[in-house]
Amino acid sequence: MRSIKFLILLLVVVACKKKTKPPAPVTDTNLKNGMIVLCEGLFQQNNAALSWVDFSTGSSSNTFFTDKASRLLGDTGNDMKVYGGKIYIIVNVSSTIEVMEKATGNSIKQISMMNGSVAKQPRFITFHGSNAFITCYDGYVDVLDTASLTITQRIQVGANPEGLTISNSKLYVANSGGLNAPNVDSTVSVINLQNLQEVTKITVGKNPGDIETDSQGDVYVIARGNYSNIPSRMVKINAQTDQVVTTFPFDAGGIEPMGDNFLISYYNNSTSVSNIALFDAVAETMTNASFIGNAQFTTLYGVQYRPSNQKIYCFDAMNYTNTGYVRIFSSSGTYESSYHVGLNPKKIIFYE
Repeated sequence: MRSIKFLILLLVVVACKKKTKPPAPVTDTNLKNGMIVLCEGLFQQNNAALSWVDFSTGSSSNTFFTDKASRLLGDTGNDMKVYGGKIYIIVNVSSTIEVMEKATGNSIKQISMMNGSVAKQPRFITFHGSNAFITCYDGYVDVLDTASLTITQRIQVGANPEGLTISNSKLYVANSGGLNAPNVDSTVSVINLQNLQEVTKITVGKNPGDIETDSQGDVYVIARGNYSNIPSRMVKINAQTDQVVTTFPFDAGGIEPMGDNFLISYYNNSTSVSNIALFDAVAETMTNASFIGNAQFTTLYGVQYRPSNQKIYCFDAMNYTNTGYVRIFSSSGTYESSYHVGLNPKKIIFYE
């Protein structure tokens, strides 16, 4: 009898175990109504990060990438852009490109940017067709196939290339030569996007950095000078002739397109004064030299315009050592609100 009772009890236990299911895996939901902010971190501190800001609650988290990938993003996050449903993050000192799924923020691949044992030190990225183009501080633009996520070609340009932009089926690359100071570069390389060959170099002024294309197809570059007796100036290149046509006589550190206008940002390292001017790129005139003034920032670190809501998002680095803020303005330059994010905010990806 005891044997029969034991057998019945064993069958009940086994049956119960068969009905018990492991907990369902946590599924990632699509991100919405918020923004991912790339925070550069500090040089050689391995503390670049992504902040997630939830617009519905106003809350922010500075551990977005670590929570998703269970590892650190790396050292010095320089650039972040969306293309073809993927987010590409350029991590300069770590010499990597982090590729994420845009919908969820999940990591797809970390691409090593090493040339043997030598770090390429990628800086900025742009896209054309099936390719991404990445400036690398070792003097090359790397071509990345966005389907296979592999480097397919290297194009030699000038010293320490920085920003890059596309116009008239050509890629324009600002060669800074910043690591060779005071013997900096002064050129913009022009690359034919059909055969991926450099066709010419344009002399624009010392230490070119930021570069953008206006709504008319002309190319503008910031020649940053030597931060001393040679001032930083904005230079216009005619993309049809590849000739410099104008050097503008005002201080300029960064360019952000806003429709037919540019937001011209400038931070004076000597006086710690920040300023954003409004420039009409069609009429080629400064319409407001103090569009957003110094009172709104501690340390202006960049500007980004969001066309969908016509808002201006300004990055405040807070003296580079404290966690920063994204400060939001209307298209007329009126302050609206701020979000507290990570260290040295640099770029934003928006979610509707």
